[in-house]
Amino acid sequence: MPGKGAVAPTSGIVSGLPYDPICTIGSAGKLVALRPVPPGTQRMIERLERCRDSADPSSMAYLNDRLIPVIRDRITAIESPVKQLPHRFQLGKQLVLAGYPAPGLKEFDTIEEVLRNAGSPLAGRSLSEMRIQRAVALMRLGEQENCLTNHHAKSCIVPIAPEAVHQFPRGSREAIEVLAAQLTVAPSDLRARWLLNLAYMTLGEWPSRVPSAWLIPPSVFASEYDLGFFPDVAGSVGVDVDDLAGGCILDDFNNDDRIDIVASSWSLRGQLRYFSHEKDGRFVERTAEAGLAGLVSGLNIQQTDFNNDGWLDIWVLRGAWLGPAGRIPNSLLRNNRDGTFTDVTEESGLLTSHPTQASTWFDFNGDGWLDLFVGNETIDPRDPDPCELFRNNGDGTFTECAAESGLRVVAFIKGVTSGDYDNDGRPDLYLSNRGGPNLLFHNDGPAGTNSAGQVVWRFRDATAGAGISETIYSFPTWFFDYDNDGFEDLFVSGYLLQDVGDIAADYLGLRTKAARPRLYRNLGNGTFTNLTAQLRIDRVCHTMGSNFGDLDNDGWLDFYLGTGDPDFTTLIPNRMFRNAEGRAFQEITTSGGFGHIQKGHGIGFADLDHDGDQDVYATIGGAFVGDHYPNALFMNPGHGNHWLKVKCVGTRSNRAAIGTRLRLTVQTPTGERRIFKTVNSGGSFGSSPFRQEIGLGHATSISKLEVFWPASGRTQTFTNLRPDRYYQIQEGHEQAVEIALAPLPFDLTSGVSHAHRSSVGP
Repeated sequence: MPGKGAVAPTSGIVSGLPYDPICTIGSAGKLVALRPVPPGTQRMIERLERCRDSADPSSMAYLNDRLIPVIRDRITAIESPVKQLPHRFQLGKQLVLAGYPAPGLKEFDTIEEVLRNAGSPLAGRSLSEMRIQRAVALMRLGEQENCLTNHHAKSCIVPIAPEAVHQFPRGSREAIEVLAAQLTVAPSDLRARWLLNLAYMTLGEWPSRVPSAWLIPPSVFASEYDLGFFPDVAGSVGVDVDDLAGGCILDDFNNDDRIDIVASSWSLRGQLRYFSHEKDGRFVERTAEAGLAGLVSGLNIQQTDFNNDGWLDIWVLRGAWLGPAGRIPNSLLRNNRDGTFTDVTEESGLLTSHPTQASTWFDFNGDGWLDLFVGNETIDPRDPDPCELFRNNGDGTFTECAAESGLRVVAFIKGVTSGDYDNDGRPDLYLSNRGGPNLLFHNDGPAGTNSAGQVVWRFRDATAGAGISETIYSFPTWFFDYDNDGFEDLFVSGYLLQDVGDIAADYLGLRTKAARPRLYRNLGNGTFTNLTAQLRIDRVCHTMGSNFGDLDNDGWLDFYLGTGDPDFTTLIPNRMFRNAEGRAFQEITTSGGFGHIQKGHGIGFADLDHDGDQDVYATIGGAFVGDHYPNALFMNPGHGNHWLKVKCVGTRSNRAAIGTRLRLTVQTPTGERRIFKTVNSGGSFGSSPFRQEIGLGHATSISKLEVFWPASGRTQTFTNLRPDRYYQIQEGHEQAVEIALAPLPFDLTSGVSHAHRSSVGP
């Protein structure tokens, strides 16, 4: 079902669009352009359509809707009911994954009936697996009948609140029976134990009705600090896009100083959506007006200003996890400065086709133009998808130069981040390589010229020398200064489970081989030390999308981890951690209401309502066709601390000021303190604004703000700034310009979800 602003036209006018509409709804229910589509955009739309139409479910594992008829044909071709059974089991699983749990359960019933009639009922491991699959189907049925059909702000957030208890209990009730049967014969089955506890939660019977031998006690979910409750208001403000896994960007695309939202979905039909933040505080979907109709797919998205015109562009990454089947082109969408975007991928020289969701925009050669590193995913080294480095030519085009720069990496790259870890003025690179050693590349600067007479910049593998050469199964990553000492520290989160039982084991204090995060503290001498355990984040989090910000404006950076994987049993809470003054991180997942158990992907932190504190937007949804769910927007209740907002504008440095470093000195009742930030979009999966939103804690005044500009190497100092204000600072200008921000309170009076339904689920 199309979203708001994309309804059938009435009297020649599309409801919710301007009187000069640019799209309508075609017969297939998708946005269709009325105004001429730019050639570059049209060619990309056609490329994506060809990718979708030619997609083969045998090589693209998540196309369950296409695989179902193939399996049914196989069953029809087999006369023997017993020989049909392996295919029926696969059909049942695929039906559940495609969003049809009831037909899937019927297939499971048929399997058990045929085996009983044949005198060989299921037993042992086969029976255990059937029970788990049946329980998953029943719990998904419960989700559809309650959390999706009757979705509201507290749905699927653990521990389940009374308002979120299932009104239609059959799914969870029957799942409990199945899981109890499994635990009776296999009491150590932690996967079944985890799902049983969740099922009881959805019925409002946890922990009181859970048999004590199988209980996961409330104490394991207890928060270590109470930061207040952050309600999910996405439905009330109309940004609860209901689709599969995707990315998000929170930033100002029309230069009105209000933060807009862009959300993507990795589905081959998943429309990229643009929400403009209006003067009255509303978010209005302007996907069609922006010229984005037909631009689909993209697990991750990022903002950039590749042409230094002061208007943010959009970069869409596609094909992740799909191997050779994911050789789908990325998109560079140029902001036309009139509310529209044009796909300029081909004309810019960025048209390549490799599976990816990981990249970083950074000015590696200090010429004031943003370059691009793309971390691609290689499954088979004999058929590689090497990483790419695109040097910005300063004329709207790029030149690929990874090999000559020492960055032609062939690996399964899941996260990329850039930062100047040794403060030498040149941005370095860190690559999260799932299944192999992660890689830190030091930017050594210019190293001669190539055959075309261009200066070549070289990167050197500094992983071992920096002390971070251990191999972990990892995914998202970022540089940030968590301890405010002026040096960028490094976070990378783990991503490997045997199954959801590993999550249960970790909560219960049992041993598990699952991958864990790493937080490496920068020692200031080019090396790092692993402080994960000391900082109390040595936990199994199974992280996908994630990002950092300052929830309570205390000047210490917190982070939110989106969790899960395609497996439907991996219903685990997304997790929020508060930075306790650089000494440790405190989990605040349950007290804050952040423990969403649907799959967590792109994350962004931003002060959307201009009340001074950061809200959190999360793109929710899984990989399989039926695993869609509305996105969430967690509204910050406020904490009374002071803040400062800074928009940096480069002139010699890149216009978006990426890589610009800020050092803030403030006076507090207990003395002077310093706070450090670097201009970027945060984590590697989800994008926060380039506008820096800095918590000041209990500061009574700002002594000075020092701004280091990366291209010019110049540091400017500003001494007349006041707390709780927003300033624009331009490179080379000696005065900061204060900008008034009008309050934009969220209208929560309707309490009605306006979910923008995708076309991928039932």
